[in-house]
Amino acid sequence: MELTGPVPALSAAYEVIRTPLGQILPRLSAILADVVPHRAAAELSTHCAHTPFKAHGDPALTRRLTTADLAPLLDSGDPGRPWQGTLPLAGADHPVLAVTSDATPRGAVLLLVRTVPEDGPAAPLDDSVTAVVQALWNVVTSHFDRMAAEAVPGALARSRTAAGTRARVIAELGEAHAAVLTGLLSVLRSRSLDDAGARAAATDLAATALVELRTAAERDQQIAEEPADQAFALLTESLRPLVRYRSVRLEFGPPDSPRSVAADVAHTARAVVRAVLLVVLEQDAVRRVRVAWELTDDALRATVRDDGPGTLTAHDLAPARVRERLDVLDGRLDIDAVPGWGTTVTAAIPLRAFQDPAPDPLTALGERELQVLAHLALGHRNRMIAEELHISQSTVKFHVANILTKLGVGSRGEAAALFHAAA
Repeated sequence: MELTGPVPALSAAYEVIRTPLGQILPRLSAILADVVPHRAAAELSTHCAHTPFKAHGDPALTRRLTTADLAPLLDSGDPGRPWQGTLPLAGADHPVLAVTSDATPRGAVLLLVRTVPEDGPAAPLDDSVTAVVQALWNVVTSHFDRMAAEAVPGALARSRTAAGTRARVIAELGEAHAAVLTGLLSVLRSRSLDDAGARAAATDLAATALVELRTAAERDQQIAEEPADQAFALLTESLRPLVRYRSVRLEFGPPDSPRSVAADVAHTARAVVRAVLLVVLEQDAVRRVRVAWELTDDALRATVRDDGPGTLTAHDLAPARVRERLDVLDGRLDIDAVPGWGTTVTAAIPLRAFQDPAPDPLTALGERELQVLAHLALGHRNRMIAEELHISQSTVKFHVANILTKLGVGSRGEAAALFHAAA
């Protein structure tokens, strides 16, 4: 895709953000392939708490790229200023382009491992090219951050599903590495070995590997979690403008614990409190609102208490989709309204996922299948779908058959119902 000029660039941004979440990096890579030929693309994005690292492209590279390769770029990168250079990746030096965005609270980095021409090293990219890549990445990360900040139920469910899988994989890998290295240390420390020099060198090597493993685990934890006090501080910053021009005093009760919470829990708590506060402020005679978080052993309790008429009900909160957000994380909503004294709304969100929710069935569909399903949900027939998507009716029939099979349903109506349920 040609990206010179504002219209093509905006069209490219539209193409990327309309792509299903799991396919955004491959789509972005394909769009940038003409302006920045590259073998692989990788991202480290803190908006996605449980799958922050993704890679796409040449398997010889992507299989060996890790969070550790991109974390230094995230830590040292200058948001808004693309960097070109050479990095040691997958056992060799490669020319790369790295762009960092601060559209998410803790940043996001996109790495393109450039293709090396046959006639020599890769030439530096023009500023106009790197500016386009930077702009696209800013749009993508802003889109991601809004979905995370609003705690959209569908995206949240995918995040929590990924959380369980990722946590199990990390735990299994950690236990396996720790078991091997601990066994190695015990053998090398055995007095039956007489080569003291070799034993000391091997012991040092194994100890270093254990430290690296622990560092990697801590880095994963930092990306996947937020300190509760910092998460609450972000909430207070977003709430103050809501009462700036109102005669309402907003008070805060920050958590008194230094513990960290999963990022999806923090996102949800912030989104729920904002939604509840907006409803509370619509009441008459509200002069004071207190927002507080409390961490118990197994839950984050977010409370919004007002001094209003005390008539608030669950029905009043329904348009804000508060219960839907909480249901994804097995959360609970309690409303205690006392006429004449005010209302206390409490959202309790478990700190751990006790069981993985059922995965979103739509994630099994490809990009074109999702487009066809969207038309099915509107009641369109095959001929109209074919005209809208510029494909043949036989191709539409093929996609519809695949959609029904992947979703495990027997009719177009059932498929449409699943689409609406996930929307």
